[in-house]
Amino acid sequence: MNNKIIKYSALFFAALFFLNSCNSKKEEPVVAEIEPKTETFLLEKEKLSTELRLPAELTGFQQVDLYAKVSSFVKLLKVDIGTKVKKGQLLIVLEAPEISSQLAAAESRLKSMEAIYATSKSTYNRLYETSKVEGTISKNDLEMASGKKNSDYAQYQAAIAAHKEVSIIRGYLEIRAPFDGVVAARNVNLGTFVGPAGKGSDLPLLTIQQQDKLRLAVSIPELYTGYLHEGDEMSFNVKSLPETFKAKITRMSGALDLKLRSERVEMDVVNTKKDLLPGMVAEVLLPLNAKDSTFVVPKSAVVNSAEGLFVIRVVNHKANRVDIKKGREIDDKIEIFGDLTLKDKLVKIASEETKEGDIINE
Repeated sequence: MNNKIIKYSALFFAALFFLNSCNSKKEEPVVAEIEPKTETFLLEKEKLSTELRLPAELTGFQQVDLYAKVSSFVKLLKVDIGTKVKKGQLLIVLEAPEISSQLAAAESRLKSMEAIYATSKSTYNRLYETSKVEGTISKNDLEMASGKKNSDYAQYQAAIAAHKEVSIIRGYLEIRAPFDGVVAARNVNLGTFVGPAGKGSDLPLLTIQQQDKLRLAVSIPELYTGYLHEGDEMSFNVKSLPETFKAKITRMSGALDLKLRSERVEMDVVNTKKDLLPGMVAEVLLPLNAKDSTFVVPKSAVVNSAEGLFVIRVVNHKANRVDIKKGREIDDKIEIFGDLTLKDKLVKIASEETKEGDIINE
């Protein structure tokens, strides 16, 4: 009897403990997972106006290295570095004794042939006048006299040409300035041997530069060539001078350099004060003003992946990848080109993880 009472008591306490433990459990709240919203914006057009800084080089508007045409020695040196020269001014006199001898021989031959031709011409004229009286001069004698005159005339013309050739070579012994400018370099002294070949031709005799007007040449990368035109004003500065200079684009090559893939652009710079020197390296500030408005988006909207550049367009709450090409970048904005239309809805912070057709929660 006592054993039964103990068994029932144990079952009662076990049931009571089970009920208490069940009641002590708190119900956990069910939290629904909410998908985050994606920030979008409407595509608009803007006119970007930027500036491009590029290195450039200043050179003389005209510059020439003067060499000797014939082998000779420097006889007179009339200029030095920094000398201002005028077009046609005598700069250097060279000496070549063999050319003087050739010129004397050519003059002698010319005078000899001139006398021979004058004699044969006179003989023919007399025979011709005499032949007018019938029977006095045979036709054969007259033809021979005419042939002799023509032959001597040809020899006379050859002597003139030979004398002219030597005279021209003799003229090469006088080095003259091809234009108004300044002597920028001198590489010879009195008595120096110079010539068209060999050791005497290693360096130019003189270098002449036009320094009152300079060329400023800059290479424009392919990406920016479409924004510059002749007449556009730009500014530049050099390290040695604090002021900023102005110039206008005067010439454009119209083609890209095959090595640098850039277009050569030149500006004319008036340098009457001689502040700027040929050979200076300048920093050019080029204005890049777009003619038409283009699509401009935040940089965060452009995805640069292994598959290429693209933006994500939202169409009916679904992602649509649009391949693009980028243009200029300004601060946090970027110019894009692609199959897009005005007011297209784009994802502002795009990610490569967003696939084509994914649901976009706006």
